[in-house]
Amino acid sequence: MTGEESLRPQSLMLTFLGDQVLGRDVCVYSGSVIDVFTRAGIGEQATRSTLTRMVNRDLLRRQREGRRMYFGLTERSEAVLRDGERRIWQTGAVNRHWDGTWTLLGFSLPESWQRQRHDLRSQLTWSGFGPLFNGLWIAPGEVDVSALVAELGLSAHVKVFRAHADTGTDIGQMIEETWELSDLAGRYEAFVRRWQSWEDELPDADDALALRLRLQTEWLRIVRRDPRLPVEHLPDDWPAEQAEKTFRTVHERLSPLARDASERLLDLVPARPQA
Repeated sequence: MTGEESLRPQSLMLTFLGDQVLGRDVCVYSGSVIDVFTRAGIGEQATRSTLTRMVNRDLLRRQREGRRMYFGLTERSEAVLRDGERRIWQTGAVNRHWDGTWTLLGFSLPESWQRQRHDLRSQLTWSGFGPLFNGLWIAPGEVDVSALVAELGLSAHVKVFRAHADTGTDIGQMIEETWELSDLAGRYEAFVRRWQSWEDELPDADDALALRLRLQTEWLRIVRRDPRLPVEHLPDDWPAEQAEKTFRTVHERLSPLARDASERLLDLVPARPQA
């Protein structure tokens, strides 16, 4: 698939764990992970480094069985994976059920707080907000940002409101002025171009697991960047619905082969309670 953006090994690892370990109370052998990741285009050294970094960040725990090292989930990684699972399978890419509510967030920071301003804007963007005006950001629906603001130490400098647009407000125009719609649309269109051929093709059996791993990781990366703007106020040719159809169709086609491959390739053991 030429033109595919590189996917971070940690993002692939989280997808792999969500797919194979989440909810099963098991740990997976490092050699199995290396085998699958090699098929996904990630070298052994990069895979080992990723496992070590994730242990250090409390996203994985080690469990030794004889001479083999296995890896399992922590509370932190389980929370991250549950959120990704909701985003893919429950929330979805198309917001058809918006009730007209917006979350407004206003902030005023001292001029010298450039780093804090940058961090706040980055986190707001990640949470689906766009800049309505310089110090006033907006997101569709009811978004709880209390933990985000508290973690940045900015609770005293931020005010949050729920609001509805006044009659006569051109919401479509406001959306176009506030969010980079062309960039997001381009990501959905590129996803369809890369994956549509797999709606009719099947890979080699042992490659299906790695291919589905890349599919899910790329899809989650796109939908996490999508603020889920109300579809009724987006352009008529908005590509998210077609992209989601492609994702679900390819995922369904790959899944039987991927399940067979995981049974052949993965060494799993029951997770023991941690000391």
